[in-house]
Amino acid sequence: MPRMKILVHCGLPFALAHGGQAIQIQQTMAALAAQGVVVEPLRWWDETQTGDVIHYFGRMPATQIRFAQQKNIKVVMAELLTAQGSRSSGQLRRQRLITRALARLAPRPFTDAFNWDSYRRADGLVALTTWEKHLMAYMFGADPERISVVPNGVESVFFQSPPVTRGPWLVCTATLTERKRVLELAEAAIVAQTPVWILGKAYADSDVYAQNFFQLAKENPAYIRYEGGINDRQKLAEIYRAARGFVLLSTMESLSLSALEAAACECPLLLSDLPWARSTFARGAVFCPVSEAVASTAASLQKFYEAAPQLPPPPKPATWAEVAGQLKAVYEKALAARD
Repeated sequence: MPRMKILVHCGLPFALAHGGQAIQIQQTMAALAAQGVVVEPLRWWDETQTGDVIHYFGRMPATQIRFAQQKNIKVVMAELLTAQGSRSSGQLRRQRLITRALARLAPRPFTDAFNWDSYRRADGLVALTTWEKHLMAYMFGADPERISVVPNGVESVFFQSPPVTRGPWLVCTATLTERKRVLELAEAAIVAQTPVWILGKAYADSDVYAQNFFQLAKENPAYIRYEGGINDRQKLAEIYRAARGFVLLSTMESLSLSALEAAACECPLLLSDLPWARSTFARGAVFCPVSEAVASTAASLQKFYEAAPQLPPPPKPATWAEVAGQLKAVYEKALAARD
């Protein structure tokens, strides 16, 4: 029996916005290849390229899904519902009502641009969490039977990093952008007098938000440590192992790779109290309300800092090999489904 061939595509070029999705796609492809799956990027310029399944990271245009299916290529779609996944139940209910009203009353060319129908047309859907699976069905009418929950994985280097004596620094690995609230974390750390080591880069150093963070870090070296990002994965694993705890207080998230990496290193977690975190770690993390009040965040940070040495380690995340095995099952299910 010939091996199935997976074509991977993403609508956002890695060079334009570094971050977790690039790591997710790269590690997914490497793990699939290690398990004997033929996997390659979808070459948009190559009309001779063949494949059995397109794994699309994002929301694939409905017209392209139709074209693929006409060529007997199945489509598995994996969109990160970062914004929707961080909204309140009331906000989601209003968005659902507006979406349905527009679909019923607005001109078809207008609604087609949103590609809501892609969720119903795709042969398979991949959600990172049970919460995202719920949203795909609730918000976009996806068939729950076609939705598989497959989390991100973690590289072996993070599991293999040996335990060491933990030091005084909390660590935060995040892009320096408003959504990640790195500046707000730094402000709270200064108020709480708790040392935080920030690892990450801005999308552009000229960004005003990033510039404000750089200035604050420069003025407060006793509590804010910043030396840029860490590309060495072994070094990053060692940092997580030696950290007092891991902190991520973003306003929106899908499934944080850095939080999973820290969990693999048995680092205590302080996360924003959002559905992705609750559905992933349940009682395996400490949760902080998303608040604009620096004093409130500082109080949560200080409480976590004091408690961290006594906290049990979070649950172990999946390896990329385990993720690849789950994805193979998703592809096989899509290929076996009747048109």
